[in-house]
Amino acid sequence: MANSKNIKDRIKSIENTQKITRAMKMVAAAKVKKCENAVKASRPFTKEMTNMLHKLLVSVDYFPEDTDIKPEKPINNWKVLLEKREVKTSGILVISSDKGLAGAYNANLSRYTVKEIERLHSEGKNAKVFIIGQKGFSALQREKRTCDFEIIKNYPAYVEGGSSALATVVAEDMAELFVNGEIDEMRIITTRFKNMMSYSVEKWEILPMTDTQEDIEKYSADFEFEPDLSKMLSEIVPFYISHIIYQALLEALASELASRMTAMSAACNNAEEMINTLTIDYNKARQQAITNEITEIISGANAQK
Repeated sequence: MANSKNIKDRIKSIENTQKITRAMKMVAAAKVKKCENAVKASRPFTKEMTNMLHKLLVSVDYFPEDTDIKPEKPINNWKVLLEKREVKTSGILVISSDKGLAGAYNANLSRYTVKEIERLHSEGKNAKVFIIGQKGFSALQREKRTCDFEIIKNYPAYVEGGSSALATVVAEDMAELFVNGEIDEMRIITTRFKNMMSYSVEKWEILPMTDTQEDIEKYSADFEFEPDLSKMLSEIVPFYISHIIYQALLEALASELASRMTAMSAACNNAEEMINTLTIDYNKARQQAITNEITEIISGANAQK
């Protein structure tokens, strides 16, 4: 059995660690409610915006061939962005975090991404990956040793201006590769927030937009366009891409904070159990030391008789 001083030092060390994990749990708990409210408030708008764009596209029999509008940026080139072509290279956006200590959050994203890339390879397709968050970038860099894919760009998970500013930057970069023909589809691998205790890793499809016969019947409607269809689509399509990424960022942040809160709560409980166990060991060691001292005193007294 270790001596009482070593046990006491270990108890103090665990108590210090517990203070850190408890503080991180409190910070995550304070933030996650705000993120949860943002996610739930944004979901209805995202759903209706997507439905509106689907309804618009299935209701138009043709797109104007000639237009006076010259796109300022690739993301405004709605004609190319709405093209449905053979997929040779998939553009994948992976949304991870910059910070660790969030349980298996980043590991789950990494594993899901690798499986998706392997599935693409089995279909004869390549993958180009955009990564948000340093943890996801580090994990996928390691996976490149055994899995063939190209990392195009890595973005910090938190930027000045918030999630909407980051979503706009990422959307423009992905749209540029799509318009240039370097990728043929846009996908997002993110986490969908369920509640404080759970989330799910999901793949979201952005482009191309596919409609089944059921969708055509569901969304079929007549529209009158003012000023004209080209101008509308040059504004709606970029907004659609940016907002889907923004929604994914909100979902991911809420999931990350919930995962961190759960992980730090478990760490606090484990620390408490260790402290209780070590306290018992400390008391036993102290009692043994006292017993030994008493035995030595009695032995010494007997020896002098």
